[in-house]
Amino acid sequence: MSYLEGLSEPHILFDKQYRILAANQAYRRQFSPAHSVVGRTCYEVSHHFHVPCDQAGESCPLARARESGQRERVVHLHHTPRGEEYVNIELVPLVDAGGEQAFYVEKMQALPMAHGRPVAKGLIGRSHAFQSMLELVARVAPSMAAVILLGESGTGKELVAQALHDASDRAQKPFVVVDCASIPESLFESELFGHERGAFTGANFARGGLVEAASGGTLFLDEAGDIPLTMQVKLLRLLESGTYRRVGSTDLRHADIRVVSATHRDLPGMVAGGSFREDLYYRLATFPIHLPALRERRDDIPLLSAALLTRINPKRKLAISPDAAAFLQQQPFSGNVRELRNLLERASILCDGDTLEPAHLSQSVRAGVSVSPGPTTPAPSQPLRAAEIDAFKQLVQSHTGTRAALARSLGISTRSLYRKLKELGMS
Repeated sequence: MSYLEGLSEPHILFDKQYRILAANQAYRRQFSPAHSVVGRTCYEVSHHFHVPCDQAGESCPLARARESGQRERVVHLHHTPRGEEYVNIELVPLVDAGGEQAFYVEKMQALPMAHGRPVAKGLIGRSHAFQSMLELVARVAPSMAAVILLGESGTGKELVAQALHDASDRAQKPFVVVDCASIPESLFESELFGHERGAFTGANFARGGLVEAASGGTLFLDEAGDIPLTMQVKLLRLLESGTYRRVGSTDLRHADIRVVSATHRDLPGMVAGGSFREDLYYRLATFPIHLPALRERRDDIPLLSAALLTRINPKRKLAISPDAAAFLQQQPFSGNVRELRNLLERASILCDGDTLEPAHLSQSVRAGVSVSPGPTTPAPSQPLRAAEIDAFKQLVQSHTGTRAALARSLGISTRSLYRKLKELGMS
C-alpha cells in the first residue's frame, strides 16, 4: 500500500478472484472519490459488469496475463463520476515464491483524445472496430515510430493524426499538416523545406518550410500517395538522416520531427507500378493503422450523429429520434463520416422542430449529390496484411528455439502463436 501511494498515476492491487485489495489516492480521486472500492471486483467497479471482462465480450488484461505470464495492456471504457471515459490499462502480474501468479497491479492512464459519448471535440466511438483502432493509437503515440493511417476518404485520418500528436511527448509543440494533394509539384520542395532569397523567380526573401515549422512536433503528410516522385527521394533522406536543405542552399539543416502520414491509395500497388518508391513506403509504414469505414462501425452512428449536430450548430439543441437513428444506421455512407455530416447538416436545415425524424433524413438523402462508386480499388490493408503474413512466416522458419521463446520474441502469448500457426497451416 505504501508503494502504491507513492505513485502519481492511478493504481489498484487485486487478487486472482478479481477482488480489489488496495487502491491508491490517485485512483480514488479520479475514479471513486465518494465510495470505497476495496473488496469489490475490478470488473464491477470499472464496467458495472457481473462477470469478468472476457466473459462480457471485452478484452481482459488479467486473462491475457494468465496466458502470457507477463504484463499486458488494453484500452477500456471505465466508469467515473463524470461518466464513462477511455483509459489505457497496464497490468503487471506478481508471482509468489513458487513462480505462480498471485496478485496483479493495474495502472490506469486517461486517454482524453477519445470519448464514448457525444462531445464537441476528439475521437468518438464505442464499437469494437473503433476500440481496436484506438488501442493501436494509444500504444504507438508515445513512441517516435513513423505511423501511416490507412482507410477510405472521410474516415477521420487527420483527427487520428492529431490524437497521435496530443498523446505524445510532443503535444505542446506544433502539429503541422502538409496537404500533399494540393501542393503543385513545382512548389513542393520549397513548401516542405523552405527556400533562400533568390533561389528562384519571385523568391525575394528567405522563408522556412513546413518541416522547420514542425520543429519539435509532428509533421502530418496527408494524402502521402500524392507526393511527387521527384520529391520522394528528398523526403526519404529527411526520414533516414533527419537532415534537409532549403531550396537554393548548400547548408545542411537538422529536423526534430515525428512523421505521421495518411492515404486512401493502394501504396503497395503504386510501388509495384513504379509511381511510389519502395524504400519510402517502408519508411512511412513502420506502424500502419487501418481506420474502419463507417459501415464497419454502424453502432457508433448515433453517437457520431449527436456529436456532429453539436458541431454543425452549437447554439441549436437538435436531437435525433430512435427511428431516425435506425434509418441512419441502414445507409451505405460511401463517403463515411464526411458524408454523414453533410446529410445531417442538410436535414437540420430542413427540420423546423427540435428533433430529426426519418422524413427529414429521407428528404436530405434525396437532396444529396449521388456519387457513382466507379472501379473498385483494392483496400490498402489487403497488401499490408499479405506483407505481415510473409514476415511472420519468415520469422517462424528462421527461428531455431522453442515455440514459447518465439512467442516471447513476438510479444504474444504461446496460445496466440499456436492459433496463428494453425490459421496459416503451419502448426
